[in-house]
Amino acid sequence: MNILEQAKNVLRMEADGILNLVDRIDDSFVRLVDLVCGSTGRLIVAGIGKSGIIGRKFVATFNSTGTRAMFLHPVEAMHGDLGMVCPDDILLALSNSGETDELNILIPSIRSIGCKIVAFTGNRHSTLARHSDVVIDVGVEKEACPMGLAPTTSTTALLAMGDALAVVLISEKHFESSDFKRFHPGGALGQRLSMRVSDFMMTRSLPTVLENEGMGDVIAVIDRAGIGVALVTKPDLTLSGIITDGDIRRLLARGEAVFDLSARDVMTPKPKTVRQTSPAYDALNIMESFEITVLPVTDINGVVLGVVHLHDILGKGSFKFNGN
Repeated sequence: MNILEQAKNVLRMEADGILNLVDRIDDSFVRLVDLVCGSTGRLIVAGIGKSGIIGRKFVATFNSTGTRAMFLHPVEAMHGDLGMVCPDDILLALSNSGETDELNILIPSIRSIGCKIVAFTGNRHSTLARHSDVVIDVGVEKEACPMGLAPTTSTTALLAMGDALAVVLISEKHFESSDFKRFHPGGALGQRLSMRVSDFMMTRSLPTVLENEGMGDVIAVIDRAGIGVALVTKPDLTLSGIITDGDIRRLLARGEAVFDLSARDVMTPKPKTVRQTSPAYDALNIMESFEITVLPVTDINGVVLGVVHLHDILGKGSFKFNGN
């Protein structure tokens, strides 16, 4: 089979995986919609691996279309994050097999909190399905992966069912285009994101230190700049690494003799960077993907030209969350 035929075959298989869900969707989906519409809490979406990645997309779609949602990593939940879950919330658990240990171990704790449990699973007889209030069948006949190992068709079907839920909730909650605009302030934020990094980046009094400088000097630079980082460079300003105030806190928590170390000892080498000609949304995407708030700005040779902070892109004080 040639390359084009392989690609077309994958698309056909994944399309069939979605279309086969149409005949299996039943009153369980109606109960789910009623459950969400009648709830005063949030949809707590949980999943591991590829299902977790799809779950994060669910949350982004739900939040932007009027359904409050939060992603809960099952492992982090067992180490304290369950404290974010309330009795009025609904757990939406994602697992193709329904036998994901890290997810199923949450069920007794979720029950004790008082939440309803909804399963999106490909196995209606699984442990997860048996302990859920509502089960939505997202099973597929086979994966597009020739070895049947990599989640492909199954994750596509899962994503499609999540979109189906989000779109139905838009209608049931009478979510209007004006509401969407309120959650996507394109008139202000959109204009800022279309600008260049060079329009926002800090270029004066940059928080730079040399590799051999002591941590006492590094801390002084971080404190002076006020953005929580120091950029570690070579003498020609080529970027070597980055040190954050979080790095320093973690060293202190471990009882390390911080002031005996050099910048080279502490820095994270080869940090994420952005070019000054890049659009601001590129910088924002990098920050979101890697959960960071500061990006060094470098040229093609890695020489530091500036630094950009999340607040500089979004506008300090211009955007508020949850209406507060």
